[in-house]
Amino acid sequence: MIGARRGGRWLGALALAAVAVLAGCAAGSPRPTPAELPPNVDLIGVRQVWQAKLTPIDFPLQVHAQGSQVLLAAGDGTVTTLDARNGAVLGQASAGAPLSAGVGSDGAVSAVVTRANQVVALEGGRELWRHRLPTQSYTAPLVAGGRVFVLGADRSLTALDGRNGAKLWSLQRPAEPLVLRQAGVLLAVGNTLVAGMAGRLVGINPDDGNVRWEAPIAAARGTNDVERLVDLVGPVSRQGSIICARAFQTAIGCVDAADGTLRWSKPANGATGLAGDGQQLYGAEADGQVMAWRADTGERAWQTERLKWRQLTGPLVLGRSVVVGDSTGLVHLLSRQDGSALDRFATDGSGIAATPVAAGNTLVVVTRSGGVYGYRPQ
Repeated sequence: MIGARRGGRWLGALALAAVAVLAGCAAGSPRPTPAELPPNVDLIGVRQVWQAKLTPIDFPLQVHAQGSQVLLAAGDGTVTTLDARNGAVLGQASAGAPLSAGVGSDGAVSAVVTRANQVVALEGGRELWRHRLPTQSYTAPLVAGGRVFVLGADRSLTALDGRNGAKLWSLQRPAEPLVLRQAGVLLAVGNTLVAGMAGRLVGINPDDGNVRWEAPIAAARGTNDVERLVDLVGPVSRQGSIICARAFQTAIGCVDAADGTLRWSKPANGATGLAGDGQQLYGAEADGQVMAWRADTGERAWQTERLKWRQLTGPLVLGRSVVVGDSTGLVHLLSRQDGSALDRFATDGSGIAATPVAAGNTLVVVTRSGGVYGYRPQ
């Protein structure tokens, strides 16, 4: 969803889904009906190996995978660590309030953001500290180097001490009339903090917040606030120092985070992030077309309309597959080579809530109703 800001205060969400804006539909207009899917080809033979249950997911969840463990946050503020090998609960803690973003972790400390704009750090089932932000956030905090970094919805960036929550520094950018109520871009590349700010990837010194470089993926244009919205959306593709990202409804592009050099930028019309394998990038456009681009030039490699209008998640590259979930709870495995169908399977029908992740040799999928599913090839 898109939120409106005036004078630094939130007025609430517009009655437009991001995908509807991208498709050029008027507010309240019905979405086109997806075509009926053909019978499943079942070329991979994926089987469900475990299932877990959380409370419903009603915020932009980012699932954090680390080794054979996976961290998930539910809408009520519960943070759960699961063993991806068997679905067993390894740990659980609570932020004590509904969430707007999460979860980030360095393996010891986890962090989420509540709807009351509080960053909450958790460790070993207990709360370490909480810090109130001056703005909302929809991006999972980055926990790294003994610090917690938080990207605000107003494009501010705040660094907090990982042990006590003390503010170390902040970076503020001019706010726009509209911001996206979905996860942005925030990651560490070597000793540089990389954040998405108003259509740009920005490289920042994590010690003091000084900007090292800026690289434009897209520039704002158009005649109204929606058309001028070019925030970068996660997830991104990272291969070494090369970061490839999507600007909402505008473009995709790749930047060398070593020095901020823009390698290329191409028009694209999507609302979810990208995945890559070094040779190609993969992503879903607003209308559900899944596309592949050459990673070195941005030229289109292939596209498929088989999932058109299915409201897809960001992609995951897994083996020879590109994995995406849809709003009906189906998970689709497409060929990295040409986008042809390899397999698909159903969850609980409530819609896939986040980009699927791989933890060890397990594919982990989370649904809107809080279902967590672990899959492996047979």
